[in-house]
Amino acid sequence: MSETGNEHGEVRTAEGELPDRTIFGHPIGLANLFGVELWERFSFYGMLTILAYYLYYSLEQGGLGLPQPTATGIVGAYGGFVYFSTVLGGWLADRVLGMERTVFYGGVVVVLGHLALAVLPGLAGVGVGLVLVALGSGGLKANASSLLGTLYAKGDVRADGGFTLFYLGINLGAFVGPIVTGLLQTSLGFHVGFGAAAVGMALGLIQYVVFRRNLGTAGRHPTNPLPRSAYPVAAGVIVAVVVVIAVVLLTGLVPLADVSNVVTTVLVIASVGYFYLLLTSPRVTAPERARVGAFIPLFIANAAFWALFQQIFTTLAVYSDERMDWNVFGWTAPSNFIGSEEPIWIILLSGVFAAMWTRLGDRAPSTPRKFAYGVIGMGVAFLLFLLFAGGTGKSTPAIAVLVILAFFAVSELLISPIGLSVTTKLAPEAFRAQMMALYFFSVGIGTSLSGRLAAFYSPEHEGAYFGVNGFVVIVIGLVMYAIAPWISRQMEGVH
Repeated sequence: MSETGNEHGEVRTAEGELPDRTIFGHPIGLANLFGVELWERFSFYGMLTILAYYLYYSLEQGGLGLPQPTATGIVGAYGGFVYFSTVLGGWLADRVLGMERTVFYGGVVVVLGHLALAVLPGLAGVGVGLVLVALGSGGLKANASSLLGTLYAKGDVRADGGFTLFYLGINLGAFVGPIVTGLLQTSLGFHVGFGAAAVGMALGLIQYVVFRRNLGTAGRHPTNPLPRSAYPVAAGVIVAVVVVIAVVLLTGLVPLADVSNVVTTVLVIASVGYFYLLLTSPRVTAPERARVGAFIPLFIANAAFWALFQQIFTTLAVYSDERMDWNVFGWTAPSNFIGSEEPIWIILLSGVFAAMWTRLGDRAPSTPRKFAYGVIGMGVAFLLFLLFAGGTGKSTPAIAVLVILAFFAVSELLISPIGLSVTTKLAPEAFRAQMMALYFFSVGIGTSLSGRLAAFYSPEHEGAYFGVNGFVVIVIGLVMYAIAPWISRQMEGVH
């Protein structure tokens, strides 16, 4: 069945299979994708906010007793690998399964990964669980966002607002997940916390299946189908990649302390290769090629942003554990609650930003300018930690960090949902899902760098640490602001 988009951007089939149903003025399919992403992020962040503690806490505390820099490096590398695996998810969607089925199967693999963390002991459970969660999230994340993009026509001014509402779902999950896993971890142990993440993703899958019909025929079929004769070769390559990953993990070929460096290097090389593919493919038209070129500086700015933001799970996880006072009316909250502080602001502000972008329409700042503001804001947020540098022990009030994380949230709303939205607009038609995977590569580079940078943090030198990180990223944001007009011209009509 062929698909067309009406003037408002709703996806239609030729038979009118999807009626004119909207929610808050947006296509009804947004509600289903909102929900599945909420539960996936519940499981992802619920697990991620206790992962570093599980790795570096002593055996007596229920952890594995790894050195702290190694633990934060693994967390960063894992996050980078999650986003690296989106290329596999994008390829499977474009060539084999279609976006809609890839989201479902990705969710199943995520559940298996969380169960492995909950059941298997020691580093074996960490290795198996993190690889499965990373591979499953790679399939789900790139394609859930791309599916949402199919519900809006190119140029539909509601798209940025729709992606901002979608981002609200992400952050509802990110807010609740750490609270649930943190309370369970402190009272019943790490493995029960990991088990709660598995339950959350399972609930998301059930909801996705029940309301699947609201997506119409969007993403049901691959956009660039792989010939059946090529299936055995493709399967062999995928199996070989999985085997290589398993050998590296099981033999210690790459020392745990160096994993974040390796993941960052692989992501950079893969990104260069992917840009080359998109810029030279005969399936990409000249206007599409110009848009891909415009995406390159956005890619770099995005990586810089996430290199600081994702330190919530590396450097700031340690900061929360060692420097923050979590006493709340006589009750000491779990340290991983820092993972829930920033989503509070996203939840409060997402609707405001969605309404603002929708109301402003073509009068809103251009996408490159939004990126510049977001990167600069992230640098400023890091500089605010200088107000508490030089303190000793747990002297930084949790409420003060909550205020600083408001700057994280505003910066995130300026760059992250906008990045998801513009990627779907700039993507060549034949590489829609894989272009979204390339966007997540930039997030992956920043995430793996967050683990690498965390190795330089110590309470004794935190002033220099936060100052240098913040200053460098502000400079990148100012450069982005300066070249924004050139980027807009290359975007060929995309605002």
